Amino acid sequence: MSASALLLPQGHPTLRPAGSGFGRACVNLLLGILASFWLVACDDPKPVQKGTAMVEGAAKSEPATVPAPKRRQIALVMKTLTNPFFVEMERGARKAETELGIELLVKTAAQETSIEQQVAIVEELVRQKVDAIVIAPGDSVKLIPALKRAQDAGLAVVNIDNRLDGDFSRTLGLRTVPFISVDNEQGAFLVASALTSGVTEPAKAAVIEGIRSASNAESRKAGALRAFSGNPAVTVVAQESANWKIDEAYDVAKGLFTREPGITLLFCANDMMALGAARYIQEAGLSNVRIAGFDALADAVEAVKRGTLTATVDQQAGRQGYLGVVYANRMISGETMPPETMVDVRILTTQPAKP
Repeated sequence: MSASALLLPQGHPTLRPAGSGFGRACVNLLLGILASFWLVACDDPKPVQKGTAMVEGAAKSEPATVPAPKRRQIALVMKTLTNPFFVEMERGARKAETELGIELLVKTAAQETSIEQQVAIVEELVRQKVDAIVIAPGDSVKLIPALKRAQDAGLAVVNIDNRLDGDFSRTLGLRTVPFISVDNEQGAFLVASALTSGVTEPAKAAVIEGIRSASNAESRKAGALRAFSGNPAVTVVAQESANWKIDEAYDVAKGLFTREPGITLLFCANDMMALGAARYIQEAGLSNVRIAGFDALADAVEAVKRGTLTATVDQQAGRQGYLGVVYANRMISGETMPPETMVDVRILTTQPAKP
């Protein structure tokens, strides 16, 4: 049946030829109606969700790929990973990374004395445009110019473990940098006091220091000297630096005990140096020397249990690393952090016998 026949009433007496004007009009009308129906049927007015946006009039579309938001980048800059203290510090920082959903970049120098390498690391992080730097500086002065450039570039800066020099910071215009650490002077005082406990007969004492340009090294030396001076039976006969290193401390101890025989009290400003000195003392057969360290490394804790070391200080390196990243993340959001946060120290000691 033709399309034009559908328009005629049933039983109509005549049919006009399709080529007539009337027939052409009917065909054109029918085609117009059908075209309208086709357009309406093909036009779906319902919005279709595409990614997170609503796209009008799209009947079929592939979901849009929405890029994930860029995670904040916070760099943890430490002195080295050859010292287990900093391995523990990184562990605490990684915990904060997981909790906060940020990206942690861990950067270290080759050795604790590689100060220029630390400076270069900070400058590279500024070029990379990370969001924040959490730094345990190897030197309290030499890192300040690079950290000033980091602040000027808009990076948040947090200082952990070893304090930056306040006077030089102000001279260069380094704005207030939150500091997270322990009271190094008090920790050293307490652990050196464990060495002098019960000492009533004249005794010689010595101090093996860390890097002398580092604030924490100077604070620990001061605390130990305060404890020694508090006991009238104790005389400090030597102070030498071993730059935080185990092998260097072995050599320094050898020189000290050769020049000053009879030393019975030895404070070392970190556990690595205490373990190095203890190795020499054992090899030399000096059984009546009390040794104190600082950091509570796993090997040092075991040495305390065995009686090789008398005491050490747990300064909670993991907690310092954790808080450093938390503070940096908050500073990126515009929050102001306390200028100083002191983590509690814990003294791990044996009940020392009288030397």
